[in-house]
Amino acid sequence: MRRDDAGALVSQWIRPAVYDLNAYHVPDSSNLIKLDAMENPYQWPDALLDAWASRLHDAKINRYPDPSAENVKLKLRTAFTIPDSLSLLLGNGSDEIIQMIAMSVAGPDRVILAPEPGFVMYKMIATMVGMQYVGVSLQQNFELDIDAMLGAVEQHKPAVTFIAYPNNPTGNLFDVNHIEAILKASQGLVVVDEAYHAFADSSLMDQLGRYPNLLVMRTVSKMGLAGLRLGYLMGEPAWLNEIDKMRLPYNINVLTQLSAEFALENMPVFDAQTQQICKDRETLYQSMVLLDQVQVYPSSANFLLFRIEGRVSTDIFEQLKRHGVLIKNLGAQHGLLQNCLRVTVGTPEENTVFLDALKTML
Repeated sequence: MRRDDAGALVSQWIRPAVYDLNAYHVPDSSNLIKLDAMENPYQWPDALLDAWASRLHDAKINRYPDPSAENVKLKLRTAFTIPDSLSLLLGNGSDEIIQMIAMSVAGPDRVILAPEPGFVMYKMIATMVGMQYVGVSLQQNFELDIDAMLGAVEQHKPAVTFIAYPNNPTGNLFDVNHIEAILKASQGLVVVDEAYHAFADSSLMDQLGRYPNLLVMRTVSKMGLAGLRLGYLMGEPAWLNEIDKMRLPYNINVLTQLSAEFALENMPVFDAQTQQICKDRETLYQSMVLLDQVQVYPSSANFLLFRIEGRVSTDIFEQLKRHGVLIKNLGAQHGLLQNCLRVTVGTPEENTVFLDALKTML
């Protein structure tokens, strides 16, 4: 067989739905102020870094990690007051948890449903596991179209409905009454994705005992631990015991487990950073509101969605890059996001550079 036969073999064996997918693209951020990925911009204090390095010194990297990461779960329960009645499932980022959930209910005629615009991985993973995906458009103000959502639940009877709270990329919190209406109407799972809960001061975790089909998913990435790739799922043991069967062995590595345990023991440091980011978000928002032509949307996350009236988002994106600032261009993602961009809240210095660059374009 010749090397140039590979293309023919690929088209023969790769599923058409996968063949048509685009791989998740992460742009090169070298030499740029990185405000595109909703990361915490603050590094750990030197004293904390030294103590962390000391902890890692004894890591047994020649051994497989604790397969269930029980110490990490214990630290999570303590840090976030997670009741013992709820089960915990850990993933290599929340992306892996989404994948495990989808795999556990997958079937060719089964549906994953989510509001749009929303987190792109819901649709991507539905395709990966061979499920159908149904997106329900938000209203013009980015609120849930509850009538359309309930109609889609009735029509498609989704195996899983994902609801990001706050929503990515719009940053807003949906009406809790609407989420509860979806929970009551759904025969399948409803997963509330609270990736940005640290900045939102709102959660549905206290509803977990009330609705048997509710699961709540979070990540530690946004609180300053994006490099660890650690997500967690909370809910009734009956659900998580089955979803856990989709988890590959040793999915949380030794260094991540030790680092997460250490970080969760030092939550006051990260809580202070989160509070600073919330203050900086408000300062950045108020500064952008004052700019002519700029329409910026309120946010309960660590980013702001905006557009510049009469301007193409791709042009703004490229001009900001030339000024050394990388943000996210969302203009082609969904009709409601036409010419929208998303900027992560950075340090005050980074936010100033971004604002100064933005002002040159007005």
